[in-house]
Amino acid sequence: MDATSYSNFRQHLKDYMKRVNEDATPLLVTSKDPEDTIVVMSKRDFDANEETMYLLNNPELMARIKEGDAQVAAGKTKEHDLLTDFDDE
Repeated sequence: MDATSYSNFRQHLKDYMKRVNEDATPLLVTSKDPEDTIVVMSKRDFDANEETMYLLNNPELMARIKEGDAQVAAGKTKEHDLLTDFDDE
């Protein structure tokens, strides 16, 4: 993770925002007061993290995922062609 000072971040805000979005790498913005240090990340990565936390904190979904993993590990799966809405056209 890259890091920069708050004053440098403020001076180059647009460039840092672009870099964080393009590289998908969070940026640590430091401050004189460690309690004010932040991490900047793209909205896309934030949304992905939120969804991951939702899944990990949902016992029913996690049980279904683990059940599916067990079925794959036991070879209890079938391969088939993917159907799409436009296959009939």
